[in-house]
Amino acid sequence: MSSYVYPGATHSRFEHSLGVMELATRIFDSIFDSAKLTDMVKQILPEILNDGELRYYWRTVVRMAALTHDLGHLPFSHGAEVLLPQGMTHEKLSWDIIHSDEMSPLWDGLHIKPEHIAKIALGQKEIQELKLGVTLSTWENILAEIIVGNMFGADRMDYLLRDSLHAGVAYGRFDHERLVSTLRILSKPPEGEDQGVEPAIGVERGGLHAAAGLIWARYSMFSQVYFHHTRRSYDMHLIEVMKALFEEGFPTEVDKFLELTDNDIIVYLRKAAYDASLAGHEDAKCIERREHFRRACWVTSEERKATVGKALDLLYDAGVKKWGAQKIRKCKAHKGTGTIDFPVMQDDDESRTASALAMLPLLNNFPPAEAEFIFVEPKIAPQAEQWFRENRPNIFDGHLLHVI
Repeated sequence: MSSYVYPGATHSRFEHSLGVMELATRIFDSIFDSAKLTDMVKQILPEILNDGELRYYWRTVVRMAALTHDLGHLPFSHGAEVLLPQGMTHEKLSWDIIHSDEMSPLWDGLHIKPEHIAKIALGQKEIQELKLGVTLSTWENILAEIIVGNMFGADRMDYLLRDSLHAGVAYGRFDHERLVSTLRILSKPPEGEDQGVEPAIGVERGGLHAAAGLIWARYSMFSQVYFHHTRRSYDMHLIEVMKALFEEGFPTEVDKFLELTDNDIIVYLRKAAYDASLAGHEDAKCIERREHFRRACWVTSEERKATVGKALDLLYDAGVKKWGAQKIRKCKAHKGTGTIDFPVMQDDDESRTASALAMLPLLNNFPPAEAEFIFVEPKIAPQAEQWFRENRPNIFDGHLLHVI
């Protein structure tokens, strides 16, 4: 629903997937450039020494994995994932679609194996969490990192650049050309007695600050765009409509799943907005008429810490007692960066790598992007905002540890 706040943000996931394929191809070509391949890399990844035909095969697999990595997203993407049954994720749906009869003729025509595509599209972490019973080789892990890597994945690079472009903001921009050109396959710096040569995608020293720019771009986009309060309010209404429409959950059989698109939901939203008998009518009306619930207050980081994470619930419970549950909603969003670290090649010496965190400590100084809002019906928004402002001390009384 970002286009309701940022009118230019009407780009599709198809465009994003094309972009991920393009970036993944550039990264593949960059890190496997013969001039960049060290003896260490050649020893632990002998696949890159194989004939050109096999190299072309894996390059094609990476491109197709990048193109299909998001096939399993529901209409309107992440917002609708609450409709999936326990244990099912959009990654699992991507896995199922890649292996489906629908896709089989395509893979046969390209002479590539769907299991290779699916493994690299999801990565080892997701595959383990989904308990799919397969593992990735060292070679496949590197290829998966090209797409879904926590640091240098093409998926992350593209959505930040593309979303910032279409939203008309500068937050998501970083020097991706410089970053891609300085990426390398490096051994992780030794930790204590561990002198292993486990490979990972890292950067030459000259690309370190471009990498830091990527991290800052991600933090800024989440805190300023993805968690924008009006955008979150529209997402909230959309989710409620879809919950009402799919009371038994979203279909996960591949054939039925592929029948439903964003367009089907958009058509239903308009119908439901003008027909009180249809499920989700009130929330659909809020979207159609742009009468979304307004932000009445939000939780500060100090209040969150002081109440041990209870501040939002305390504000919500007080608001329900004042106006009733139909006129008030709460919304919580959190995106942490986790520990950021990757190998950095020291002074053009491929045999020496250092920890990026040790070289640039500010990498882990970014706080998590957090947003906790109380939304209320538009008619009561002005008085609700004033009421929360005046009654905040009483609401938190006995729960605050050190909030001033």
